[in-house]
Amino acid sequence: MKILMAAMGLDIGGAETHIVELTRELARQGHEVIVASNGGVYVPEIESAGARHIEVPMNRRRPGPMLRSLRLLKKIIKTEKPDVVHAHARIPAFLCGILKRSMGFTLVTTAHWVFDARGVVGRLTNWGDMTVAVSEDIREYLVDTYGIPRDRIIVTINGIDTDKFSPEISGDRVRRELGIPLGAVVVSHVSRLDESRAMAASALIEIAPKLADRVPGVVILIAGGGDREQELSVRAAEANLKLGYKCVVLAGPRTDVNEICAAGDVFVGVSRAALEAMAVGRPVVVAGNEGYMGLFDRDKLDTGIEGNFCCRGCPELERRALLDDLTNALTLDSDECERLSLLGRQVIMENYSVRRMADDTVAAYRAAIPPKRVVLSGYYGFNNAGDEAILESICRTVRHIDRRIEVTVLSRNPKGTAERYGCRAIPRFSPVSITREIKKCDLLVSGGGSLLQDSTSNRSFRYYAWVLGRAQKAGKRTCVYANGIGPVSRPGNRELTRRLVERCDGVSLRDADSLRELREMGVTREDIEVTADPVFAMDMPDPEKVRQILRRLGVRGDYITVSVRPYKGEPGYFEKFAGVLDGIAESEGVEVVLIPMQPKRDGPISWTVRDLMRHSAHVLSGDYTPDELMGVIGGSRMVLSMRLHALIFAGRTATPALGFAYDPKVESCLAMLHQPSAGDSGHIDERACVAAAGVILRRREEIVERLAVTRDGLAAEAMKNNEMLRRLLTDRSGKDDKNELN
Repeated sequence: MKILMAAMGLDIGGAETHIVELTRELARQGHEVIVASNGGVYVPEIESAGARHIEVPMNRRRPGPMLRSLRLLKKIIKTEKPDVVHAHARIPAFLCGILKRSMGFTLVTTAHWVFDARGVVGRLTNWGDMTVAVSEDIREYLVDTYGIPRDRIIVTINGIDTDKFSPEISGDRVRRELGIPLGAVVVSHVSRLDESRAMAASALIEIAPKLADRVPGVVILIAGGGDREQELSVRAAEANLKLGYKCVVLAGPRTDVNEICAAGDVFVGVSRAALEAMAVGRPVVVAGNEGYMGLFDRDKLDTGIEGNFCCRGCPELERRALLDDLTNALTLDSDECERLSLLGRQVIMENYSVRRMADDTVAAYRAAIPPKRVVLSGYYGFNNAGDEAILESICRTVRHIDRRIEVTVLSRNPKGTAERYGCRAIPRFSPVSITREIKKCDLLVSGGGSLLQDSTSNRSFRYYAWVLGRAQKAGKRTCVYANGIGPVSRPGNRELTRRLVERCDGVSLRDADSLRELREMGVTREDIEVTADPVFAMDMPDPEKVRQILRRLGVRGDYITVSVRPYKGEPGYFEKFAGVLDGIAESEGVEVVLIPMQPKRDGPISWTVRDLMRHSAHVLSGDYTPDELMGVIGGSRMVLSMRLHALIFAGRTATPALGFAYDPKVESCLAMLHQPSAGDSGHIDERACVAAAGVILRRREEIVERLAVTRDGLAAEAMKNNEMLRRLLTDRSGKDDKNELN
């Protein structure tokens, strides 16, 4: 994903470090991250992680900077088109909330702390589409104070980079830089030195003289900057003057927090800084503005985790308790010090990984992003097994990409389509409904079959062209998915086909003949892929289910499958077809199963052929799913077919076939599968057909082996259709320039 982080600034602080670590891990996982903030000492770390930083003055509440920030944020969002805007702190969240109303982007916020919700600031707080809370108690605060539904809050942790914050880190360089004797006993502290964060630093300076009496030569190292830094510097200088040596060292804002932690023998602080010190293996006295937990040990683990080690709900920080706990911690024997060090490191490794923090945050992003909407246009709802198989394949592919994607099918039988495939379906002949769905969708898929052809009827061509063109006019992504193109004979239809295909965001064709047809129309785009019918990527059918169907049908032995369709050919055509089946049944000793691929149209013809036969035969009547029909074909010795998708089902199951061509697409499929043709359906040679079937059945094992190799290659090609869908549904870029009209 492309993520825009909006933050007040990137100076020293727990929230700021959280942003840095999160950015680093998200970038490592392959996401593109842009950080907008007022800048600060952590900008180089953000940029070294592979993220970009854009300066936006979101650290001030004055009208001038906030208006400037609004203008800058709007420009960034409009230019970068992020998948998610992630705001940290109330000012960025407020500004992003204003822009969201008009720009409609996905907004996620992180609550790093609890705030005073009274007055105007509380009412203007915006928590976005999803909120990430860094502790359980912050989630409860959000629920109780702002009424945010629990299912809109994801709880995460302040993830720690355990390679950067490691017991292997040395603090010697920091000690030398700051003039601290290498053998001195050091108490370290890291925090923003603002009014809302500086209580522990203030308390440390206050107890410095008494601590120095108990632990001679002790040094208190304080890192951080803020609005109280100057005041604390003055107080530190007074304490040092009184003690006669530099007991309190103020290091200012630092990014080498790992070395600051390592420079101390004991750490004092809260939240992320305390966790980082634990990762470095230092005993930690947990103390801050929110309260006082004291020297961390196993009995305080649950309290610490529940409040993110911020001390919310704990007693107030008292100087006496801090002095006593520090004295104790600095005089521990080596075994006890080692135990606390190992415990702290273990707590971090088990509960505070950076990866978990990033995964939680990405989960919030995915929950916040509205599901994509796909509209499927095709010959759906007519109970045609081939087209229904294509529909089933597309639906499965889309759900595999993202189960949240909403699929709407343009269907002749919306109720039946919705029930069978678990999707939405609307009437395919309702222009109002279609227009409404297209306006809401992200992608229109003109899916499978020979949709752009006018040999069946000009009305059919115009319908599919209108749907595709309507989506393109609405600025939606469109694709031609595994189509067979043509024949398109009318000049106006050929020109319209050219324009529609050139505008599509993706085009895949099921055969090379379709590509030649488009080239002859003047289509020049070079990214068209010749793949294979989506059925070749379907899952194989359940053998037990097939056996049950055959038992109910009364099939007891070897059988062949037959698919016939209405055909305006020579007189006596179906009598001849029946004669072919009788001849095969007699010579090969097999049963005959006729499969109506489109029951309403093929059923009457199948029964007619059966009644014309001398031998008994079975007609598979009833409501069967495409994979069940494919399973019955796959269990047969061979298939004789006029229907394209009966041949494709045979190819998917590596079943030998003999085709009867009524349309060029049948001949093309047979050539692709390297299976024989019985020639033009209008001129059946009974004796030749029976002989051809005999050859196929005698050489069946050899043919199956070759078909399996062909099938596997076509399955790999069919997967390219799915990859095109994945790209169109996950690629965040807009419509390509190549898709504009020439």
